[in-house]
Amino acid sequence: NNSPVGKGGVGSAAHRAPGRVAGIFQCTKKLFLSERTGRGQTLEFIRKNAANGLSVANLVAGLSSVLCSLNRQYHHSCWLLLVGFLLDLADGAVARRLDACSALGAKLDDFADFTTFGLATALLLQPQGALDGLLAIAYVMAVFARLCFFSSAGIPFTYRGLPCPYASSLLVSTFLLTAGNVTLLHVIAIIMVLFMVDRGLYPHDKVLESQLWKKLVYAGGVVAVLFLPATVASVYCLVWSTSYIIFPFAVWSCAA
Repeated sequence: NNSPVGKGGVGSAAHRAPGRVAGIFQCTKKLFLSERTGRGQTLEFIRKNAANGLSVANLVAGLSSVLCSLNRQYHHSCWLLLVGFLLDLADGAVARRLDACSALGAKLDDFADFTTFGLATALLLQPQGALDGLLAIAYVMAVFARLCFFSSAGIPFTYRGLPCPYASSLLVSTFLLTAGNVTLLHVIAIIMVLFMVDRGLYPHDKVLESQLWKKLVYAGGVVAVLFLPATVASVYCLVWSTSYIIFPFAVWSCAA
């Protein structure tokens, strides 16, 4: 047989074809599995860092507020602090909901809180002299002590010392409603310092993990801060923070 394609050649081609199909199938399978693994890793990364992203956003809001205050753009600074207040309430809820609590996340959250509700808020006091400066330093140190030394009461669902976001919200709302009345701001700052360091008990502010009406309060705060005039947002946040400070367990406990 002088034909170039003999029986052996045809048989070899026939044997090679299933091998090629199997190879293509294996490559496709590996590609599909790698894509699925990559998608799973991406989703896991998002799950673990969603709350950290909110903490970073809170930190950026605080740093931006500091810059605005240094440039005497206090209304912008106040708006950023109210945004930070909402972000802080959300990041803990997201971390617990996604089971993504971590030591790194806790440190990042505390640093963001110190920047936003300590340094940035203290600048709203507009310190001009030595006494004003001492008050601003005392406010920052009260936030520092509250975050570092006695934020936990050792009692389930309870803080020791007024959470600094509520003190900040009260000061910000007062600033906006009084056009920055320095005397009144200083008086309120002194009171807030005492509330933060007196080690009084306050319930965990899990507004996004509690009753429906508390979630509606939070949603109303988002709408007020982002879409309504500054006066409306100020009154809303003033009532919200004051109710937590004065009636912590009667209104805001997990059982309320």
